[in-house]
Amino acid sequence: MIFIVLGKFKIKPTKKSTEEVSKLLKAMEAHGAKFIKFYWTLGRYDSVYIMDVPNEKDAMRVNFNLSEYISTETMTALTREEAIKRLID
Repeated sequence: MIFIVLGKFKIKPTKKSTEEVSKLLKAMEAHGAKFIKFYWTLGRYDSVYIMDVPNEKDAMRVNFNLSEYISTETMTALTREEAIKRLID
């Protein structure tokens, strides 16, 4: 399943905290999470990442593991083609 996650930093990013988050992300990848893209942004949210995980429970686990550093708002995503197929079925 694809999830788009909007995030707000809870702490000011530092070299140390970004290294810690990188280690967490690698650990989560070892358990099946795939991070497709990760962006830092300007505006209402500080980051956006797109991840592919097997199910909603795994998406929650990823966000819980990062909750010390970032608060999130998560959306499930379907490709346009998948959405159209679901409308027709």
